[in-house]
Amino acid sequence: MVLLESGRPLSLSEMPVPRPNADQLLLKVECCAVCRTDLHVVDGELHEPKLPLVPGHQIVGRVVGVGEKTIDPLPTPRVGVPWLGWTCGVCSFCRSGRENLCDKARFTGYTLDGGYAQYAVADRRFCFPIPETYSSEEAAPLLCAGLIGFRAWRMIGEARRVGFYGFGSAAQILAQIARADGREVFAFTRGGDTAAQKFALNMGAVWAGDSGSKPPEPLDAAIIFAPDGSLVVTALHDIVKGGVVVCAGIHMSDIPSFPYELLWNERSIRSVANLTRLDGEEFFKRIAGLRIETRRTIYPLERANEALAALRSGKLTGTAVLDLR
Repeated sequence: MVLLESGRPLSLSEMPVPRPNADQLLLKVECCAVCRTDLHVVDGELHEPKLPLVPGHQIVGRVVGVGEKTIDPLPTPRVGVPWLGWTCGVCSFCRSGRENLCDKARFTGYTLDGGYAQYAVADRRFCFPIPETYSSEEAAPLLCAGLIGFRAWRMIGEARRVGFYGFGSAAQILAQIARADGREVFAFTRGGDTAAQKFALNMGAVWAGDSGSKPPEPLDAAIIFAPDGSLVVTALHDIVKGGVVVCAGIHMSDIPSFPYELLWNERSIRSVANLTRLDGEEFFKRIAGLRIETRRTIYPLERANEALAALRSGKLTGTAVLDLR
């Protein structure tokens, strides 16, 4: 499924099987989860994508070919490919363990072709082994919702009561990690979305309500998953002194002005940008002893536009996954 022009539906197209360059693996895609970032790319909210473009950056596939420099043992026959698809490796950010900020970085399904296709190529450095305890369908949402969510989660430190503003693919994963860590999650959803609130409670939240509601007790931290900048101000009202608000999305509407008093007393606002390979390694170690469950709606590849539409409308609960097996 190919994006030919931003703001237009994807087109079902026949393309040649890509050939891996020296540092790449060729993958036969089994599943690719659909992310809100895909929606931002398709709708033109993320500017200057590679065109034509194959979207998708939560790829699980089997290695069926290797580039000429791939002489080390392959990671595993089945790997996952995340949003961060390539970095230069030599800039100050890369050399200081902050490759997520590399100025020359390339991104899967945005500046590199992604996984809405039967075959994909990926830099072998950015391919993660998938635990055999997870099917490809189960693992696909972990490649962005899990990884980016985990990076956001680590930014809240030891916060015990955490607000999740927007409860979708990433939140459902983090709620289970929070429960395992003995933390409490308070879920905020679109007004009147009782299905999402019930879903949040089922996934481990201790309370769920509308985004405009006041939580039953003050929060130590908040993570904003919804792309609505006004929720940052809402969350500042809800957190205690010294609390942090983490913006977990790659795209968000402007944050309205607010009085300095809300930020005073050492409250802070942070953003999450991409991920690092270390995030991936630590995330998969963290969930090794857990059984992360995700609610998924399965679509065949040719119905990718329907999956995006369901996400755009807010009618999707959990994660959409394209199944190419």
